[in-house]
Amino acid sequence: MASPRVLLQILADGCFHAGPDLGARLGCSRAAVWKAVHSLERAGLEIFSVRGKGYRLSRPLELLDAAAIRQAMQSGRRQRLSEVSVLFETDSTNARLMAQPLPADILGRACLAESQTAGRGRRGREWISPLGGNLYLSLQWRFQRSVAEMGGLSLAVGVAVSRALAECGAEAVRLKWPNDVLAEGRKLAGILLQVSGEAEGPCDIVMGIGLNLHASHLAAAIDQPWTALEDLVPRLPGRNWLAGRLLDHLVDIAEQYDRDGLPPFVDEWQRRDAFAGQAVVLHTAQGQAAGVVQGIDADGALLLADAVGAIRAFHGGEVSLRLQAAGND
Repeated sequence: MASPRVLLQILADGCFHAGPDLGARLGCSRAAVWKAVHSLERAGLEIFSVRGKGYRLSRPLELLDAAAIRQAMQSGRRQRLSEVSVLFETDSTNARLMAQPLPADILGRACLAESQTAGRGRRGREWISPLGGNLYLSLQWRFQRSVAEMGGLSLAVGVAVSRALAECGAEAVRLKWPNDVLAEGRKLAGILLQVSGEAEGPCDIVMGIGLNLHASHLAAAIDQPWTALEDLVPRLPGRNWLAGRLLDHLVDIAEQYDRDGLPPFVDEWQRRDAFAGQAVVLHTAQGQAAGVVQGIDADGALLLADAVGAIRAFHGGEVSLRLQAAGND
């Protein structure tokens, strides 16, 4: 059977490739080529088929490459990662790293994938992960702090993502407590942190990011308003360059957070707070709380002012934040 991965490497140039030529290069029949094409389509790629010309992608695709990603990083931060691995397909990049405890002599490593079969967001939601369309990236890092001190890390990771996106022209990015990245009120990226290690430290944390780059026909399965980076910038950056810049900023915030905690990031996060000064409803395991957003405190708790002006602090976890009388979290 033709390998969908090898077929994609051929089609990535965005040019037409005739069926017989593909069969010859792949060492298979035209029927096997056809099956591989449909496998790529089911995974989320749009492929044009024209009689007499063959097959081509709807747009050229820059496949992820570990060497190119590392090259896009600053040398000092690059050296802090023992490994940057790129997978064609995995259940999830977070799960792949969580299954492999960090050796004692390693500070951090990263994993990316062209597609995920079981990508997850917060609260167990599925993260739709079409092949080659977006970035699915996880960084595993060893922190010397206790687990209890890591509650604000998702906010710092949001700052790292916003910094990287600003470098490619997406200045209007906003952050939604505790770990979503929005643009024009729509979800652009999600952040998922998973922790292992001793309660008193050190602890290993996997910081996972799913970033929408392109629209996809699989988007119909997404249950909330969303957007893609291609709609926000004049020219979409290369995937490898953007992955390298994201890793740069993630390594930077990981090191600073381990030294100083959340306080150095609070002001920057609040400047990008999507709901600052707005009336919201917070859904928690204990019930609902309504109020006006007053920012976050030094530990990353959300501050809400109730109807009489009293300020209450709410910490992350299994929570959902919504505008009052508005839709999805």
